[in-house]
Amino acid sequence: MSSPGSDSPQHRIFAMLDVDGDGAITRAEYLGRVDRVAAATGRSAEHPVVAASRAAHEAVFTDMDGDGDGRVTFDEYRSWVGHDAFERSCRPALGSLFDIADADADGHLNRQEFTRLRTGAGNAETDAEAAFDALDTDGDGLVEREAYLAGIHDFVTNESSPMAVAYGGRRPVSGTRP
Repeated sequence: MSSPGSDSPQHRIFAMLDVDGDGAITRAEYLGRVDRVAAATGRSAEHPVVAASRAAHEAVFTDMDGDGDGRVTFDEYRSWVGHDAFERSCRPALGSLFDIADADADGHLNRQEFTRLRTGAGNAETDAEAAFDALDTDGDGLVEREAYLAGIHDFVTNESSPMAVAYGGRRPVSGTRP
C-alpha cells in the first residue's frame, strides 16, 4: 500500500477512531463507538444487536492490534487496513452498527437513522448528510445495508466511492453500486 497523505481515507478514519488524539486507538475508544451509536439510536446497551456489535468490534480491535499491546498506532492501522481486513472483520462490525440503527430491521436506513448512525460513529453531521445523499442513488430516501458497506469498503480501500467527496476522497463514483 502506498503511503497515504494526511488527508487520505486511512488518516481521516484513524483520526476519527483516535478519539483523544493521542496517536493511538485504544480498545475503549474503539468499542466506545458501539455505545455511542446505540445511545444515538436509542438502543439499550443490553439489546442483543448492541451486544453482537460489541463482539464484532472486539474482533476488529484484536485484528488491528498487531502487537497485542491494547493500542493501535497509525503504522499498525496502515499495515492492517485494506480489502482483506475489511472483508474479514470490518464488514461484520460496520454491518452491526448499521443493524443497531436499523430500528425496524428492514435492511434500509432513512436519512434520520443514517445520520444518527454516522454521527454516533464519529462523523460530522454535514458529512453524514452528504454521504446519505451520495448513497441514496435512486432518490427513495433510503440507503441499503449493502450499498452502505460497499461505499465504506471502496472509500477505505481505493478512495473511489459515492461517499468519497463527503469524507474527503478525491474520486467520487457516480451511479449505482453493483
